[in-house]
Amino acid sequence: MTADHKRKRRQPLRYFSEMLAAVVVVVLVLLVGPTQASPLDSAMDRVFTVRSADAEDRFLGSAFLWGDGSVAVTNAHVVGEAEEVRLIDRHGAEEVALVIARDAVRDVAVIAVAPGRSGLVPAEGVPGLGEEVFALGAPLGVEFTLTEGRISAMARQVDIAVPLKLLQHDAAVNPGSSGGPLVDAEGRLLGMNSQIADGSRMFVGIAYAIAAADLEVIVTGLIEETLPPFPQLGLRARPVDRQVAEALGVPVAGLLVDGVEAGGLAAAAGLQGGDVILAVDGADLAAPGDMAFALERASALGETTVTVLRAGNRVELALSLEAIEGAGGLRLRQVEGGLPKAVTAYRLSALGVVLDATGMVTGVTENSPALFAGLAQGDRILSINGSVVDLGSYEITAPVLILVEAPGGETRHIYLDPWSAHEGVRPVGGANVLDPDVVVF
Repeated sequence: MTADHKRKRRQPLRYFSEMLAAVVVVVLVLLVGPTQASPLDSAMDRVFTVRSADAEDRFLGSAFLWGDGSVAVTNAHVVGEAEEVRLIDRHGAEEVALVIARDAVRDVAVIAVAPGRSGLVPAEGVPGLGEEVFALGAPLGVEFTLTEGRISAMARQVDIAVPLKLLQHDAAVNPGSSGGPLVDAEGRLLGMNSQIADGSRMFVGIAYAIAAADLEVIVTGLIEETLPPFPQLGLRARPVDRQVAEALGVPVAGLLVDGVEAGGLAAAAGLQGGDVILAVDGADLAAPGDMAFALERASALGETTVTVLRAGNRVELALSLEAIEGAGGLRLRQVEGGLPKAVTAYRLSALGVVLDATGMVTGVTENSPALFAGLAQGDRILSINGSVVDLGSYEITAPVLILVEAPGGETRHIYLDPWSAHEGVRPVGGANVLDPDVVVF
């Protein structure tokens, strides 16, 4: 048989094989379906970059969709005092969203968002030591970044004044990662990245996340307004370590009171500098951080009993935990009849400016937008946005440029934005900068 005849006999077999392969491919596509996004891709679709909702457009941190998708969650230190923030997803869609609740002690904030998307699904159970984890967020402002690591400790109380035990992991996080989710390989929520180990603002191999189970309690409590404010005692104390115990001749246990603030809850209970707190509600403080959890449990009742060692004697003190107005770090914003509307216009008097008939500033309210902008007593307002206006009735509907004259005759411009948060990103740490052993309750 010639080579030409052999080649002609093989051609039908080759065509048949190619057709069979094509059919197999079609069947596989029908069975498997179109290519879908990976679980981590889907998780990243639920992550936001957080920026200030003002002309400064400051980068603040990260956030992610929670639950049914009607709210997003982030750290309280990410949003600071802002009432509104701008959220941007990985596809460039953005919205100005309202911060509806925040708990500064536990460092959680809740943001109302437009509905229509689902939140991250929590993982079942508690992640195990060594489990692979992924941190999603915007470290150092680098948006929608994923880093990988392992769970390195299961429950670490980083700040003994805060009733939380955090997940410790070594996925790289940096300033800007705060408020981003920590997920497993299936994109299920394990926690919210919140802190870097004290000693450096940059990643040093140890990062902390609020566990998903604790987030569930905190976020639900904030939304439903059932989370008791964590009481602020007005108390400075330090753990009784071996050195302190040896100096005082007491066991290594409890907290040594450094001092109390006049008018605070601790002072009202009769606590004094030099007292050693041994127990709360009858439960001994086996570890210094036990006091925070005891106070959290008792806060729902509004009172508890503190056992102290004073001059060698055990003394029982009744401690009221009724939060003083404005204390506790827990702030709720009412949402009635739909989402609250932002203030759209201000008069100068509402921004902390007191004027006489000549336009001279005779007073500036503490912590007011005018004070932050740089207005001072004795300044005279000459114009707003280049025009002479009736200062008593003028309404500011957008950030303005004010020309002022100082008492010495020098003039300068001041940029006044009533909607600015006036606060940048701040690091969170449990240590007192003056004395790292002192913790403020």
